[in-house]
Amino acid sequence: MKLEGGCYCGALRYVAEGEPMMKAQCHCRECQYISGGSPNMFLLMPLKGFSYSKGTPKQFTRSDLEGAVTREFCADCGTHIVTRRPKLPAVILKVGTLDDPNLFGSPQMAVFTVDKQAFHHIPDGMLAFERLPPR
Repeated sequence: MKLEGGCYCGALRYVAEGEPMMKAQCHCRECQYISGGSPNMFLLMPLKGFSYSKGTPKQFTRSDLEGAVTREFCADCGTHIVTRRPKLPAVILKVGTLDDPNLFGSPQMAVFTVDKQAFHHIPDGMLAFERLPPR
């Protein structure tokens, strides 16, 4: 599978190749900040298949957290493209940045439901985990 996308203003473009390792909605408090309050829809894509084809993202990593993730976003328009977790051989790609978000289909699971807000919706029957699913 080859996915392409970018930021709102067009300064960043990317290509993500390979099969998604996970399709999920994340309810963590950090994703709520980035999304404006909603759960964040994402694809876990192989690290080796991901590259920027235009532009260089700005990066942010909190220095006060052990094992903090690095968030990559457009310095011009602020669109959040991916999250990188230490030692994870994948990128957490934000579905809203895909040229065709319909390629996402639907999430397989909800994660970090421990932070779920009352106004968040998890479809009946969907797998849900307080944090991450067991490996």
